[in-house]
Amino acid sequence: MKFIAPITLVEAASITASEAIGNSGFVITGINEIHMVEPGDVTFVDHPKYYSKALNSKATTVIINKRVDCPEGKALLLNDDPFAAYIALVKKFRSFEASSAQISPTAVIGEGTVIQPGAFIGNHVQIGRNCLIHSNVSIYDHSIIGDDVIIHSNSVIGADAYYFQKKPTGYRKMESCGRVILKDKVEIGALCSIDKGVSGDTIIDEGTKFDNHVQVGHDTYIGKHCLIGAHSAIAGVTRIEDDVILWGRVSVNKDLVIGKGAIILATSGVDKSIAGGKTYFGTPAIEARKKWRELAALRQLPQFMKKF
Repeated sequence: MKFIAPITLVEAASITASEAIGNSGFVITGINEIHMVEPGDVTFVDHPKYYSKALNSKATTVIINKRVDCPEGKALLLNDDPFAAYIALVKKFRSFEASSAQISPTAVIGEGTVIQPGAFIGNHVQIGRNCLIHSNVSIYDHSIIGDDVIIHSNSVIGADAYYFQKKPTGYRKMESCGRVILKDKVEIGALCSIDKGVSGDTIIDEGTKFDNHVQVGHDTYIGKHCLIGAHSAIAGVTRIEDDVILWGRVSVNKDLVIGKGAIILATSGVDKSIAGGKTYFGTPAIEARKKWRELAALRQLPQFMKKF
């Protein structure tokens, strides 16, 4: 997430109750998780395993819980609880804003778009031209919808990321400040849920179509002209390239890539990145022809065992 206006290191230190290490006038332009950071961003790290990754990332300000040498061209915010400091920044710059109307007066809705009765359009939402939003759809704050988009009843666009930090006292919620972006000519079936990014964007690209009951996790990218079958579940930080087909009840694990033009047959489970241009089946999903040969061999096993 980019701030509306940049802040200084000393301002960030005040908001997070941290010790600033570096030039007090050092400028911070946004906030992001480590896998999403860009120059100007602040991120956090609270585990020695990831210190080096954070300090050497594109982030130019790092919230950290250990006093270390400040890398050249960067600044540090020293805090015993970097997670809480990060959340303090999120709440400062994108806190929850209660709605006062079914369709927020801050929403921008394009010409020719139809909003059916009972739909909820949150604060600062942008909806393009000639869209159709069916009844009981909920579009959360800051979501962006392109032109010629259809969203069927009871779908939820922009719910919080499913992201928690485990502590001895229970789970702490990672507050979401990202968005959902649906590009032109996307169609979302009934009862789907697309979670916003934790700090970046969950994106469904142009021309992609969802069946009903599809779940998409935070910070996932789904490419152009994909088909996503009913009851498919796609975990966070996943990249699905253009022209991919997931048939019904496909499960996709987090942090992986499905290559362009891949076809995943129904009820399969994808647990690692797979190449494009091939058809896959099974759990874990492998090339379909290989899986079918395995199943054929398995059916012969009882007869084989009778020989012993």
